[in-house]
Amino acid sequence: MTTTAHQISEELLDYIAKSPSCYHAVENGSKMLEGFTRLYEDREWKLIPGGNYFVIRNDSSIIAFKIPENKYKSIRISAAHSDFPGFKVKTNPVMIVEKHYVKLNTEKYGGMIMSTWLDRPLSLAGRVVIKEDGNIVSKLINVDRDLLLIPSVAIHMNRDANDGFKYDAQVDTLPLFGEEADEEKAKEKFENIIASAAGVAKEDIIGSDIFLYMRDKGKIWGADNEYISSRALDDLQCAYGTIKGFILADTPQSALSLCCIFDNEEVGSLTGQGADSTFLADTLHRINESLGYSHSHLLQGLSAGYMISADNAHAVHPNHTEYADPTNRPLINKGIVIKFNAAQKYTTDGVSEAMFRDVCRRAYVPVQTYTNKSNMPGGSTLGNISNRHVSIRTVDIGLPQLAMHSAYETAGVKDTEYLVKAIREFFSGE
Repeated sequence: MTTTAHQISEELLDYIAKSPSCYHAVENGSKMLEGFTRLYEDREWKLIPGGNYFVIRNDSSIIAFKIPENKYKSIRISAAHSDFPGFKVKTNPVMIVEKHYVKLNTEKYGGMIMSTWLDRPLSLAGRVVIKEDGNIVSKLINVDRDLLLIPSVAIHMNRDANDGFKYDAQVDTLPLFGEEADEEKAKEKFENIIASAAGVAKEDIIGSDIFLYMRDKGKIWGADNEYISSRALDDLQCAYGTIKGFILADTPQSALSLCCIFDNEEVGSLTGQGADSTFLADTLHRINESLGYSHSHLLQGLSAGYMISADNAHAVHPNHTEYADPTNRPLINKGIVIKFNAAQKYTTDGVSEAMFRDVCRRAYVPVQTYTNKSNMPGGSTLGNISNRHVSIRTVDIGLPQLAMHSAYETAGVKDTEYLVKAIREFFSGE
């Protein structure tokens, strides 16, 4: 395994460790954009050729872009997502059991493998909202200690635990928080912990979006240290890889380059900050307007443009090879995966496939292919959803991984470096 691949994987693990929520993932992504100027959607944009900028929506989605020195002729876009499956803390979460245990009321966010969340150290992260100098202000929080745990039921009491047990999200996956007989005191303890993490008084908090996150650290492991395991590899591996490749790329003379990290992919993207929002379209229109170009010129740029939608892919499982398609069988550490679906849940077609293969050829990056088995339904991702608002030639890709949507997923050390190289080449070429 190359030193560079290991270094990039260590950087990825550090990024994930610092990103226990989608809000932190975007904040840490913005910190990578050294030398970029932050813009705000509620203010005027005064852009200049050769400038580098970024804009954030709802604290959880970010679009960074590089403007070429010359009038752009095409538009290049990469997209990944900041969110990952887990449990969201409900409003009024404190629950008392047997006048002793305190647990928190939560609900599912996305389609996680629920059993993988049991008996692991957990904590809370997200954001709180306060009013400051007359303005609504968000404060990111991370209770950076082992605070919660979802205890499983002993095999003696649940003999079906190993025989296809069905988990009830309102019963089986509520986390244990502490001990208190008085509900008001338990509520105060919870609120004080959240307020302390935000650095504000609990009375100042007027809103919140708080999630559970798994505390086990990411690791590089294997006979030759070839594997990487962590929470949230889907899709922070692609988020990190696309941002890093975008930053490393040379700015082409005639292409407008955008790197997008959207929120809410795991729940359908139907939000103001998801891929099905107008965020990308709004940003493109404002760039075009600020540079003084016509709407027709923007449409020409999109027609000549290209998007890479990056969201991880399923590797062949070593214990269940029967789940993989007979002829499209991606393996960990064997390269970036191009994803296909006849119903266009993945946007790849023959042309966008050829264009991406050419990018990878120039970057000396291996390529694999993925399709669902014809008798197994699959999900969709960012590409086709984003195209509802911004029509552009698109390929759907991902990095091969195991245990997708587990609390602790596994992928390959080499593959993150492959993505960085491909994205760098994509954004550098004329």
